[in-house]
Amino acid sequence: MKKFFAVMSAVLLLLTAFAACGGKSAEAEVSIDYGTSDLYTQADREQAVSLIRQEFSGWEGCELHAIRYAGDECQSEENLSWMNDLREGEDFTQCIEFFSDFHSPKQDAGAWNPDQEYTDWQWWLARPEGGEWQLLTWGY
Repeated sequence: MKKFFAVMSAVLLLLTAFAACGGKSAEAEVSIDYGTSDLYTQADREQAVSLIRQEFSGWEGCELHAIRYAGDECQSEENLSWMNDLREGEDFTQCIEFFSDFHSPKQDAGAWNPDQEYTDWQWWLARPEGGEWQLLTWGY
């Protein structure tokens, strides 16, 4: 009986180690480029990336490779108008865009093309004056 528990403990320990290593290495492989901005602080851009990563974490089987800031140029009246149209009743005063690269699942890809690298996938966020970023839309 002691031997059984020792073997089971060892198996459990190995499984935990493999799971932990797999999770950490996948996390470490994500390249994040916050860029530079005259409009947004580093903390502003980090908060936006956090929302993107939170959404992406629900994309089963997809592997995130990179996220990068698109630049201050996306902050325009045209884009703000679009953001406000996407969420009626909101009064967004700022918007921000990021691009990402990721790989779709090899099997059971759902809406994705199986085993494909997606590059420059757009992520758009907006916020009202003094408010928090809201992830409004993503895609090509």
